[in-house]
Amino acid sequence: MFELFVTAFVMLFLVIDPIGLLPIFISLTLGNNKNRLKIGLRACSVALGILLLFGLLGENLLSFIGIGMPAFKISGGLLLFLTAVEMLFSKRGQRREEQTEMDVHDDPSVFPLATPLIAGPGSMATMILLLDSDVSGVTSTLVVLSAMISVVFLTFIFFSLGGPFERLLGKTGINVITRLMGMLLAALSVQFVVDGLNGLGVI
Repeated sequence: MFELFVTAFVMLFLVIDPIGLLPIFISLTLGNNKNRLKIGLRACSVALGILLLFGLLGENLLSFIGIGMPAFKISGGLLLFLTAVEMLFSKRGQRREEQTEMDVHDDPSVFPLATPLIAGPGSMATMILLLDSDVSGVTSTLVVLSAMISVVFLTFIFFSLGGPFERLLGKTGINVITRLMGMLLAALSVQFVVDGLNGLGVI
């Protein structure tokens, strides 16, 4: 179970990318230091609810519309691979910056912070894949959910320490870490595709 926790934690951490979210969070809350902590807490709380919903009910929704888990594993793996490519070539940060330039209200906690930046398509797909009912029992489900909660909580910690972290890492440090995470996520996404092909009996 510890291995499952580590796998789920690493995957969700790579997809959500709390370090990469730091500059976005700071720019969205610029000049609003008084409410920065509240905005971060609200954003993480909403994202937690969304990921919990998709993790527990996502597979039932897939079954309702006739999509099998092997097919979803393959599509989810491809989606995560595209995310990894964006991270490796800095496209993800540029896309997120474009989203922050959109007209948002004074409180950006729900949009764009909670979704799509924290609970985006990649993290939703990851939750569904990790909580595949064919291999997940009650204990496994609790382990994955605890890993997800840990990552979201860590994201909130990063948000609360956004200023010091940004000064410590700098733009170069954040770029280096983002690329390393992209390489790891690419390998994990390929494994999802292999598992999906195996489930279909192709390999």
